Amino acid sequence: MSYTTIEFETTEGVAVLRLNRPASLNSFTVEMHLEVRSALAAAASDKAVRAVLLTGNGRGFCAGQDLSDLSSDLSAHVGNYYNPLIRQIHALEKPVVCAVNGVAAGAGANIAMACDLVIAARSAGFVESFSRLGLIPDSGGTWILPRLVGMARAKGLAMLGEKISAEQALEWGMIWQVVDDGELESTALSLARHLATQPTRGFALAKQAFAASAANSLDDQLELEKKLMGEAGQTHDYQEGVRAFLEKRAPVYKGE
Repeated sequence: MSYTTIEFETTEGVAVLRLNRPASLNSFTVEMHLEVRSALAAAASDKAVRAVLLTGNGRGFCAGQDLSDLSSDLSAHVGNYYNPLIRQIHALEKPVVCAVNGVAAGAGANIAMACDLVIAARSAGFVESFSRLGLIPDSGGTWILPRLVGMARAKGLAMLGEKISAEQALEWGMIWQVVDDGELESTALSLARHLATQPTRGFALAKQAFAASAANSLDDQLELEKKLMGEAGQTHDYQEGVRAFLEKRAPVYKGE
């Protein structure tokens, strides 16, 4: 399928999705939403794809919503476009790496943090810019920020709308790693390719467990872990990992 607002390719088991509206800092339009969702669905259904890398072209990762392409009914717009995207990232049964190549603002920041592992260029920054328009953080921002940085910092980020550096985001636990700008592409792709060789079915089950943990009691979570561990123990990759350990060789995982 050909795209106009994104670039999408598969290489060495990794689906690479690049937001490609650099003149507008990769801000989202309805067309971009539909293309990103189509690409993620293709990655989800392709057995050759074992990991996904999300990044942006140009000097910014994503400036959030393109205000020139915004419905007057903000509730419907969020419900029709941003909510399905965040749910799709969370439900994707493959690891999702995000490489933040520049500013990640508004929904762009929260989309990045919805991914499993976030690597940022040293020059990148994160800003919850919603307050400047009298809005609230969407795209899961009010759910994920308190869990990453605590309620006090989450409220500060949301109400003050101040840009924080990649280094500050790392210190606060918002992201996984910061690298020099020139190393971002190679580092993120190397990480995604490594993940693609690993027991990705187990990663999918771990994502399921982490997603449920926020609403579960300890007893509920222990029961879920028991159930998912039983599923993991029936996979090819678990059996291959045990055989490889006993045979003192490198395992060959299939994501099954």
